[in-house]
Amino acid sequence: MSVPFYVSPEQLTRDRADFARKGISRGRSVVVSQSSEGILLVADNPSKALHKISEIYDRIAFAAVGKYNEFENLRVSGIRFSDMRGFSYDRSDVSARSLANAYAQTMGTAFTDALKPLEVELVVAQLGQKLADDEIYKLTFDGSLADEHGYVAIGGQADEISQVMGQSWKSTMSFSKVLKASVEALGSQNNQDQQNFDALRLEVAILDRNKSGRTFRRLTVQQIDTLLKTS
Repeated sequence: MSVPFYVSPEQLTRDRADFARKGISRGRSVVVSQSSEGILLVADNPSKALHKISEIYDRIAFAAVGKYNEFENLRVSGIRFSDMRGFSYDRSDVSARSLANAYAQTMGTAFTDALKPLEVELVVAQLGQKLADDEIYKLTFDGSLADEHGYVAIGGQADEISQVMGQSWKSTMSFSKVLKASVEALGSQNNQDQQNFDALRLEVAILDRNKSGRTFRRLTVQQIDTLLKTS
């Protein structure tokens, strides 16, 4: 008579968490930072076909690392959620907080009930009228939700990137200075050469505080290169 295989809930949770962390750590990093001019989203992403950074709603952006098909499904569901909320109530009722809470429920349920956890980390950012009104939320694979301020990094060696950003980031910095700081932080991973992070390797988008309505703007290679060369 065979003995039934048993794994304690604690061990199962640890194994699922380790599995998700390993998958996410292999992903290329993303840095999301506040600026006096708005919110800057910078991804280490040489692919021009697959985006890690996207617009969700008028003043809300989405950034992700991990398995592309999984975070793409989350991105699409977030757009549908926001559109339905804006249509049913009012566009002003669509917020990063409500979207982040919806993502947290989805990711938390997948972590506990699905065959395997989602191998993704997300950032949902909403632009305010002034810097103090900005909202940045980080979501991890188990549905944990954190309210971030100033800057946040996900994927790769996120802790190391955050430490480097902390040495240079200031709330008064312009987009060009925040971009340079983000590139320096991305280049700190595993002693990578910062020079490798040129405009062709970067995916960059901004939520522009000087615009009304739709504030999201994806930068071209030429625009990224210009910002990197701005003194």
